[in-house]
Amino acid sequence: MKKFYYTIGEVSNLLEVKPYVVRYWETEFPQLKPRKDHGRNRQYTEEHIELLKKIKDMLYNQKFTIEGARQKLKQEKKTPEQLEIDLFSPVQPEPGKTISKTDKAKLVKEITDIKKQVTAFLTTLKNIRTEK
Repeated sequence: MKKFYYTIGEVSNLLEVKPYVVRYWETEFPQLKPRKDHGRNRQYTEEHIELLKKIKDMLYNQKFTIEGARQKLKQEKKTPEQLEIDLFSPVQPEPGKTISKTDKAKLVKEITDIKKQVTAFLTTLKNIRTEK
């Protein structure tokens, strides 16, 4: 049976880290703000636990720095407007990285297909507007 709230001891056991590690992560990741009861005990939700699992994976398995993990989580929480701005921002390739001709051809085809779909969608919208 799932609970509404979990204690720091339960969460740290589940994540296989010490409670002080969880408390430290709270100071480093602004998204992680567990509720506190009248006794000032932390109460973690399922969402908190999922976020903590993601943080642990980034730090322990993917070898992110805390700052890198913080930036990655911040990037994942962007609004649609921010994502749209990022979509049209020029992309800077990583130094020393190149793309194969095959991969480039696949990307060009995908972009061309997307452009056709967007054009068809805009045409449909235009037709709907003129019908009214």
